[in-house]
Amino acid sequence: MCGELCWTFESNFSMTSLLDILVVTAIFFLISLLLRGTQAVSLLRGVLILLFIVGVTAAVFPLVAFRWLLTNVVTAAVIAIPVIFQPELRRLLERLGRAGVWFGQHPPDPVERVKVIEDVVAASARLSERRQGALIVLERKTTLQEYIDTGILMDSAMSSQLLLTIFWPKTELHDGAVIVRDNKIASAACVLPLSSGRNLTDRKMGTRHRAGLGISEVSDCVCVVVSEETGQISVANAGRMIRRLDTARLKTILTALYGEERKDKLSWGNVVERVRRLIAPTANG
Repeated sequence: MCGELCWTFESNFSMTSLLDILVVTAIFFLISLLLRGTQAVSLLRGVLILLFIVGVTAAVFPLVAFRWLLTNVVTAAVIAIPVIFQPELRRLLERLGRAGVWFGQHPPDPVERVKVIEDVVAASARLSERRQGALIVLERKTTLQEYIDTGILMDSAMSSQLLLTIFWPKTELHDGAVIVRDNKIASAACVLPLSSGRNLTDRKMGTRHRAGLGISEVSDCVCVVVSEETGQISVANAGRMIRRLDTARLKTILTALYGEERKDKLSWGNVVERVRRLIAPTANG
């Protein structure tokens, strides 16, 4: 009798523990899905590494004062973390309400991306000839929703004619950035963060170039900049900028950074090297 009761208790305890572990795992998995592609991922990773180092230090060494300080800091962190991650938490709840975690993500269509690249290259060439400034941001994995919300929402099909119309100097939408998401023009006249200035090689860069560098510093996007003063075309990515591009080189860079995703992904260094090889014969000739 006692053996049967003990077996039943252990069986129920095991099932309850297993269910408990599965629920906690599902919660962490859901949180990781919601945070994936946001700027909070790198910050959260740094916080976890710091907590791991601090926890190991407190467990190994008998530091009484340090443990007291750690206990009080954890209490304050419970209040500070929601404040720090406020934009991400707000976006997380919005995505959860739209059920976008499960149904909103889909792999990019390589054919559509080729068309986007061709339209951007064609529009950039015409804008460069006319010396009309432009700022075109191609969203990749990191969401740019907070910057999309600063502009005029469009959700329009991509075309070079529409880009030329937006950046015509006498239109209301020309002063700002166009953000492309899912092969569509998501928003126009968007406000972008300016670069901190640490990566600027040319101190004479205007606001448009600083904004292109700034958005590339806080996300993995690809940004095409057309100078209004000189008509030069530039591309910004990962806080770096390649300038004085013609249409052929612009298409090569966009194809490498924004085109069809391949197993042998090209790094920014490889793209720079490829562009140097393209430039080298011209320079020598």
